[in-house]
Amino acid sequence: MSKTFAALLGKLVRTGDLEVETSDGVRHRVGDGTGPKLGARLVDRAAERELLLDPAVSLGELYMDGRVVVTKGSLYEILELGARNLVTLESLPWVKVVERGRILFRDLHQRNDRKRAKDNIARHYDHDRRIYDLFLDNDLQYSCAYFEHPGQSLGDAQRAKKRHIAAKLVIDEGQSVLDIGCGFGGMALYLAGVAGAGRATGVTLSEEQIAVAKGRAARSGFAERLDFRLQDYRDVKETFDRIVSVGMFEHVGAKRYDEYFRNVRRLLKDDGVMLLHSIGRNSIPGATNAWIRKYIFPGGYIPSLSEVLPAIERAGLYVTDVEILRLHYADTLRAWRERFLTNWDEVVRVSGERFARMWEFYLAGSETSFRVDGHMVFQIQLAKRQDAVPLTRSYIAEREEALRRKEEGRPALREAAE
Repeated sequence: MSKTFAALLGKLVRTGDLEVETSDGVRHRVGDGTGPKLGARLVDRAAERELLLDPAVSLGELYMDGRVVVTKGSLYEILELGARNLVTLESLPWVKVVERGRILFRDLHQRNDRKRAKDNIARHYDHDRRIYDLFLDNDLQYSCAYFEHPGQSLGDAQRAKKRHIAAKLVIDEGQSVLDIGCGFGGMALYLAGVAGAGRATGVTLSEEQIAVAKGRAARSGFAERLDFRLQDYRDVKETFDRIVSVGMFEHVGAKRYDEYFRNVRRLLKDDGVMLLHSIGRNSIPGATNAWIRKYIFPGGYIPSLSEVLPAIERAGLYVTDVEILRLHYADTLRAWRERFLTNWDEVVRVSGERFARMWEFYLAGSETSFRVDGHMVFQIQLAKRQDAVPLTRSYIAEREEALRRKEEGRPALREAAE
């Protein structure tokens, strides 16, 4: 098996400098010798077979279980090397067949009815809260930051993201806002505490997140303008001047896009504005990575814009603005990964070695998806009327500047949203 494994590895890795030690102690060097020297060791012979048969699942599992060990460089560097080679190479024939099957049956893994949606959210978001404290910013923003300039800190970039979204929402003082998938509450706190929303309602299916969000609301000094609920967005009855959704759409599933946007239209007032912020793929529709689906985001799916825009049209909504954030999430994930590795011992103490290795693989692999594989983040602004937002995009920068002045002039409100 080692000879077969080494031969196929040499065909797949054409560039870079990778040394793989198989279980018989033999070291195989592949690539053209360029770049940093990287290395990994396979602990047992069965690992070779598993990697050949289904690398999309087995590589992550083997790393989690300590059966693949990084010996030179970092896990991220090895995953990036693999991703860059795979971009230019055809997959192994049997691997291509497996991937086609996953695309064909992808809808079976995205049946996000109310019960499954809550169960799937719990599997990712209801970990010990301390884990998120160890790699997120102080506001617990668990979505793509907005880096305005090189070297900007993660906290400042996450605040810039909230400011950028608030500007696109064109919020006027006293208006009502619904945050679909509110996370730990930071966006709703910003919209009520800084942007001037009269009432910000946040809904989530995560019991861990809702507990944190309610606690933050109670300490904010403006709790009367905040309403956090453990509720499915499909069960919300009121209508709102503004709707925002950040990092939730990835959990909807392609078959439910029509349902999602019909509900957005139902929940939005006639002169309302909605801002959808979601991960997307700069490619034709595909299937969720099998390891990610199994261990990180069950029921999740990263859409192509070609899947999203038709559903918006069928719902009778206008697309009033689209912006693509290309490498912002790659830089966000790098910051998270660096913080996570810095706090490795504490992560292991809280959740164990296997969880720590799983989460490292998730963060590193996700970063390669944005740097190499063409993943991006899109922000789509929606309305029921053509005249709901200004005619030119200059209002975005103007409103951002006004919000920045509010943050600086009212530090107590800024800190309440962190």
